Amino acid sequence: MSTSQQPTSLSPSRASDFMQCPLLYRFRVIDKLPEKPSEAATRGTLVHAVLERLFDDPAAERTVPRARAMVPGQWTRLLETKPELAELFAGDAEGERLKGWLGEAEQLVERWFSLEDPTRLEPAEREMFVETELESGLRLRGVIDRVDVAPTGEVRIVDYKTGKAPRPEYSEGALFQMKFYALVVWRLKAVVPRRLQLVYLGSGDVVTYDPVLADLERMERKLLALWEAIRQATETGDWRPRPTKLCGWCDHQAVCPEFGGTPPVYPLSISPAESAEDGQGRMGPV
Repeated sequence: MSTSQQPTSLSPSRASDFMQCPLLYRFRVIDKLPEKPSEAATRGTLVHAVLERLFDDPAAERTVPRARAMVPGQWTRLLETKPELAELFAGDAEGERLKGWLGEAEQLVERWFSLEDPTRLEPAEREMFVETELESGLRLRGVIDRVDVAPTGEVRIVDYKTGKAPRPEYSEGALFQMKFYALVVWRLKAVVPRRLQLVYLGSGDVVTYDPVLADLERMERKLLALWEAIRQATETGDWRPRPTKLCGWCDHQAVCPEFGGTPPVYPLSISPAESAEDGQGRMGPV
């Protein structure tokens, strides 16, 4: 098996990919197929950048006008690091689409001020990369938008979402990422976060969840089971598509069997599932 291509750790996004559609996970992690940038996802990146950088300013200067004024500059900065994003507005000779898109980003930034007061916040961490290895050898990693630590030592994990809050019946899926981060923090710091907070800028909602140790233990068991399923798929090359309404937004329809396509040649060597030995279960930590 090519060690340069096999999965080595698990992030919330890639875990969600596999749960949504194992074949999508393969296309992104194993085949590394390119995907076109989207206006919505890029706007989310831009808004996150503004909300992160705003805390560089003194508390009294964290105002709505200041935050809105940061949007164009952060867009320029983003283009410098990812020039391909300019393709989003190809053919927009008059700049009207770009102007409207930036305006939407400014509105999302402004809405945040109605949900939280940045003059009263001093985050302990922003865009914090976290990584830990479980006893099983599975390595978990991700980036947390914001970590607040109270004077009493209580930890709050905050994530900004530029979309709308999901309906209550879908709330568990929305909290998956947060519980993942809470598990990593617990394993790293031996502290169970006091609160998980999702800030939905698209709808103006704040969703909170106060985890207990049992939540994190369940999450760990779930991730271990998920990783075992990923390991088996990686070893056997058996990646099943899972059709849902989300398929309509997938960039990989041309190579998906559900749409009459043929996946690329599998780049890893394959071991028949029935011959796999227990010792293979410790695949290099995605």
